[in-house]
This record gives sequence, structure tokens and C-alpha cells, in this order.
Amino acid sequence: MSQKWSLRIGLGYDAHKYTEGRPLRLGGITIPYEKGLLGHSDADVVLHAICDALLGAANLGDIGQLFPPSDPQYKDIDSRHLLKVVRERIWAAGWEIVNIDVVIIAQRPRLSPYYPAMRESIATTLEIPLENVSLKATTPEGMGALGREEGVAAYAVALLQRAS
Repeated sequence: MSQKWSLRIGLGYDAHKYTEGRPLRLGGITIPYEKGLLGHSDADVVLHAICDALLGAANLGDIGQLFPPSDPQYKDIDSRHLLKVVRERIWAAGWEIVNIDVVIIAQRPRLSPYYPAMRESIATTLEIPLENVSLKATTPEGMGALGREEGVAAYAVALLQRAS
């Protein structure tokens, strides 16, 4: 028997390694730092993780299927544009975004001063209230590739509800 659930949860993850000569984009804003992240788009791991969390919750595939890195139209694209496209697909599928929760994993830079601007960017892009966007960061305490400052990763969880 099929049941139409009114709530769905999705989990997203993304990671990119650092590179020279690019700005560091996280949560839709530029963070002052000596390195940026390597990727086909702007490599914003926060927004990419949110995209995958939303797409997963709505059972609409993943960011790589929607925006393949082989497609030149996405080269260096601002990931806020990708998130807007995902938001539109979520709405078209009959879902509303309830809330987003993100954890960023990075040894450096220190990100807490940028939480308000990142949260505002995410909330504005998704057209949801600011209080429905939670964001925090942790360090890997020097362990592994992220601890050696080789890159940044992010996890995101999204809660959707059926649109009324």
C-alpha cells in the first residue's frame, strides 16, 4: 500500500580540495582566505550539500545529475543559481522547504564570524525564514585530509513538507 507522507528528510554531503587563485565561496558568500576550492562551478560545498539534501528529500536525483560537471554552462557558475533551480524543482514537485541544517568541516579558516551572512544568503536564496536555516562549523582536530587543510566538506539536512 502506497502512502503519501507529508514530511520528508534529505541528507547531502560535498567536499572539495583547496586550490590557489580562486575565491573561497561558502554558503553563497566569499570568505577572505588565501585559497579557494577546486571545482567545475564555484565549488561552494555548503550550497552543494544543501542542493543534494533537498533533492534527496524530494527524490529528485542529485546535483551531479542535474548540473553535470561535463556541461560547460556550469563552469564557474555561482552555486546560488544552482540552489535556485533546485528550489524551483522542489516547489514544482509539490514540496515546501521547512528547514535546513548544515555542518561545515574545515581546519581553517575560522568560519563563525561569517555565519550570519551565510545564513542570510541561504535563507534569501531558498525564500525561507532566516530562523529556519541553521549553520555551524567544526574542525577535524588535525585529523585526515581536512585536518591537514587540504579542503573543506559540508553535510546538510533538509526537511520538506507537502505544500498546502
